[in-house]
Amino acid sequence: MYLIVDSGSTKTDWFAVDPSGEVLFSTQTLGLNPQVLSSAILNERIINNYQIYSNRDEVTHLYFYGAGLGIQSTVDRILKVFKEIFTNCEFIIKEDTYAAVYSTAAMNEPSIVCILGTGSNCSYFDGNEIEQRVISLGYILMDEASGNFFGKQLVRGYYFNEMPAHLADKFGAEFVLDADTVKENLYRKENPNTYLAKFAKFLIEHREDPYIQDIISNGLDRFIRHQVLQFDDAKNVPIHFVGSIAHFLQAEVEQALAKYDLTLGRVIKRPIDGLVDYHVKLLNLKQ
Repeated sequence: MYLIVDSGSTKTDWFAVDPSGEVLFSTQTLGLNPQVLSSAILNERIINNYQIYSNRDEVTHLYFYGAGLGIQSTVDRILKVFKEIFTNCEFIIKEDTYAAVYSTAAMNEPSIVCILGTGSNCSYFDGNEIEQRVISLGYILMDEASGNFFGKQLVRGYYFNEMPAHLADKFGAEFVLDADTVKENLYRKENPNTYLAKFAKFLIEHREDPYIQDIISNGLDRFIRHQVLQFDDAKNVPIHFVGSIAHFLQAEVEQALAKYDLTLGRVIKRPIDGLVDYHVKLLNLKQ
């Protein structure tokens, strides 16, 4: 059995296929970001899923693509967790940027592939190899135009009294925003990036408001300048996006790209479907 896994900070999609490429089952767990979660929590989130745990001994290959795998220490941490659960298995562990590329870019098609979900990232695909020039330093310093980035802007705007009253009333009614609750979630609980990303729902629902439009425009512009335009070929290749933020703000993304004469390519909400197709094709080629 082959397990193909795409993990963000919020959720993780699991697909099991047999050697012929037939899908045996699919399931979902909470996010498995080793940059913000302990080994104990990573282990708990996996073994608490009945389908995964009951089939653990049948898994011979696990292909894991996840957020928070930009440095070797986090790769080692999640690999150790996997080895304790899947004892008859070979492991391929890569950053989520690879999942984004494999699910959007056509074979041999040069392109730029971006992630705009809970976090954000950007890579260049030359048709064969992936190049990433900016190493992500995580949600505190980077992740521009992501869910947690936009959530942070909303909370800051609310507390600095910059948010217009008509929006502030709605924002305060929809979320628990007293200082103790906010600080508890940011500084004491697990997954502060996921907590911040939850506020992005409000941004999407009110994206027609001029104040929200300004936040979206500024965030996307920063992402394009700091990430997309680092590649010299940016104006000559399609720019693909994966993630919920890109999916729901596709019109805004296209408008932001047009400002720099950049071309929007494919936009998909979650990469797992394209990722499964990619691996099934590889399995068929091996037969």
